[in-house]
Amino acid sequence: MKFQFQSLADLVAMSGHGPYVWACYGIGLLVVAYLLITPVRQKSKFIRQLRRQYAHQAAANGRVDSAP
Repeated sequence: MKFQFQSLADLVAMSGHGPYVWACYGIGLLVVAYLLITPVRQKSKFIRQLRRQYAHQAAANGRVDSAP
């Protein structure tokens, strides 16, 4: 098996193209992280809103029920 780069420094530099390649990897990882985290945060926000709405409706109806 022949390796493309002779050292770790050559791998990082990638014949002068390293900054562009690593910037693309970084941007790609940020996008993937955003796409994974955003739905989880939106779901948590939605559940908090439902609990608040449930508590408000329960208080308006004179019940002392707690949110599930």
